[in-house]
Amino acid sequence: MAFLAFALSLAYGFYLLWHNAPGLSLQPSPSASPLRGRLEAADGTPLALSTPEEPRLYPLGLSATQLLGFGERANGRGLAGLELDLEPLLSQGQSLRLTIQPQVQAIAERALWRGAQSARADWGAALVMEARTGRLLAVANAPPFDPAAPRKGAQEDLSWRNHAFTQAIEPGSTVKSLTAAVLLEEGVAQLGTRVYAPMSRRVAGWTINDAVKHPETLTLAEVLRYSSNVGITTLAERLPRATLYRYFERLHLMDKALLPPPHPAVAVQVASPLFRPLARWGPAEYANATFGQGFLITPLHLAAAYNTLAADGTYRQPLLFDGSPGRSERVFRPEVAQDIRRALARGMTENARLAGYTLAGKTGTAQVVVNGRYSNEVYTALFAGFVPAERPRATVVVVLFHPQAGRIHGAQVAAPIYREIAAGLLALWGIPPQLELSSPGGRLVR
Repeated sequence: MAFLAFALSLAYGFYLLWHNAPGLSLQPSPSASPLRGRLEAADGTPLALSTPEEPRLYPLGLSATQLLGFGERANGRGLAGLELDLEPLLSQGQSLRLTIQPQVQAIAERALWRGAQSARADWGAALVMEARTGRLLAVANAPPFDPAAPRKGAQEDLSWRNHAFTQAIEPGSTVKSLTAAVLLEEGVAQLGTRVYAPMSRRVAGWTINDAVKHPETLTLAEVLRYSSNVGITTLAERLPRATLYRYFERLHLMDKALLPPPHPAVAVQVASPLFRPLARWGPAEYANATFGQGFLITPLHLAAAYNTLAADGTYRQPLLFDGSPGRSERVFRPEVAQDIRRALARGMTENARLAGYTLAGKTGTAQVVVNGRYSNEVYTALFAGFVPAERPRATVVVVLFHPQAGRIHGAQVAAPIYREIAAGLLALWGIPPQLELSSPGGRLVR
């Protein structure tokens, strides 16, 4: 009996202790800060997470770290990338799922990191965009960045920056494909339309030059093949300047807010494009614009515009967050987009071709303005294309800034990266190479 009384007294004492000392309660305190929300890949793979012991962990190591960003080491509060952009949501414990596919991200990063290092580029970016939905399957940046390593100064180390979103560059000759699509859409030229295209011409006191030797008369398809500045500017004079400007707007090359946010309270930072207003497009400015010079856009803007050709003429807003509604808009007729893809497939640089597959894309090599003048030493090398060409599943854009290994052209340093990404995607999707059966045993189509 004494033992029972002692047990009851002890239980009552514990009850009073629990009731009068909420800090010792086993229930969570309403005022306690929630665990920071997770960032997940499209398949649910954790990309960034927090535990009671660790403010922030990145389970996939170096993968997608520039996109994810980083936070304060003590509490994980966002300082860069999505960690900063999404701070109002993540700090309240809300988790978000991205459209990024880890396998595709790894394919893009492997090719980009290797290619950027070989070219000795200051930085690089590669995007893979799903053609039919606009979902971003990969956002890769080079060189690799380790958010767990000691950090250098922001200006001393560029590796932490998400160049794919935040660096505006001149897109160079990749834009010729878009200009050609406008010519076809407006009915002022066909792929077989011929144009007199010497190696140089004068426009409003400025000299426009071609870099690749070619015949003096070219078809529009050959203008794309030889990447003729003279040819595309001459054909584009058949259009009012306002027409091309309007198509650039419809391709959202001038948009500041390109990505739909997951919540009205946040916005993903994308660098603003830089365009002269239409009133300042004189003959020289217009000519330069037709081949991607004189304005700045991000690699993301270029990928979304090019994807319009992959999606048979329909612009699809790029999507980064699962479930985000994206806008779409018809820009070109399907046959126009298909004609441009076929022309790009036929005229594509050898360094981008892949035995057994039909790929399509366009190179670009853009001079960079240094101290107010176009430099003869600093260039941006680009490649923008589709995988595969006939019914694209993805648009791929590769950008290398300031390659310095003796090779500066997009055909030399960006096209091989595109080819490696394309090979990885086709293998991942299980698409076999096509075979010609005219010879015993068959052979790969080239």
